[in-house]
Amino acid sequence: MYRERRSELPGAVVWTVTRAAAGPGRVLPDGCTDLIWSSRSGLLVAGPDTVAHVADGPAGERYVGLRFPPGTGPAVFGLPAHELRDRRVPLAALWPEPVVAGLAERVASADRPGQVLEAVAAARLAADGGPDPLAAPLTAGLAAGRDVGTTAEALGLGPRHLHRRSLALFGYGPKTLARILRLRRALALARAGTPAAEVAARTGYADQAHLSREVRSLAGVPLRQLLGPAGR
Repeated sequence: MYRERRSELPGAVVWTVTRAAAGPGRVLPDGCTDLIWSSRSGLLVAGPDTVAHVADGPAGERYVGLRFPPGTGPAVFGLPAHELRDRRVPLAALWPEPVVAGLAERVASADRPGQVLEAVAAARLAADGGPDPLAAPLTAGLAAGRDVGTTAEALGLGPRHLHRRSLALFGYGPKTLARILRLRRALALARAGTPAAEVAARTGYADQAHLSREVRSLAGVPLRQLLGPAGR
């Protein structure tokens, strides 16, 4: 019951979920932050995860979410990403409660609720001057499989400066972001039918055992369990 579409905001995704049955669902780390409306809990912010987040809820609960590309969330929410790391926070804890209450009503009654979230996020980004320009090239370098040192050098940053900026933008340092992005590449190949040994070789793991350890560390379950229906 999961659907998504590209947002009009560069790099963002609008997604919707309606729970067909009660029970937990696994959301894998992706370096992103999300603005989420829940029919049960209202407006929430999902911070950047370092491990899989196991979400639970009743059957019939609806969600509408706007997932920002890595590094964009801080400009929307108004605080560094590391303050939201591995957390789910009511939006009213970050923005004035009257603003959040009005937004929740608009989302709940809208025919296209994702567009309401997009409009609010676009206004926040415009007021803040847009995302930090470092976020996109840093993410692109690491997503392409470049090591942290090479990526930092290409951006003209020293290791400590890069680490500080990464904490603010992504919620964790560049090495953790690189691990998460590599896992995303590996899972995409595995879900397309690529054998695990080949996945490991193509995505820079030492061997299949190394891939298996990273999957368990970041996702909390074996690779074979993730090749069926999964979180985002």
